[in-house]
Amino acid sequence: MNIREIRDILKANVWTGEEKLDREVHSACGCDLMSDVLAFAKEEVLLLTGLINPQVIRTAEMMDIKAIVFVRGKTPTEDMIHMAHQKSMILLSTDYPLYIACGELYQLGLMSKGDN
Repeated sequence: MNIREIRDILKANVWTGEEKLDREVHSACGCDLMSDVLAFAKEEVLLLTGLINPQVIRTAEMMDIKAIVFVRGKTPTEDMIHMAHQKSMILLSTDYPLYIACGELYQLGLMSKGDN
């Protein structure tokens, strides 16, 4: 699934990476604990989180995560937007809660780590 489809499904706002929305992701990781992201994320994964701080960007960089969706109507800070732009990451935000956002994407074919 590409990020453009994810944006449309989640009715998300794009904060950075508008020109990169054709990137593909093959699975998703939805959590607020960055230690879980480090333990379970893999290549070409989409991170969905309600955590808003620079550590999210740093964790995503370590795991080579290119796209992050902030849930529950949360928006990234200016510092986070700047960091993500420098690292060529896509940042989105949606009003959906984490559970619903993950469920919508799963229902339409985006798998979790253990499914593919």
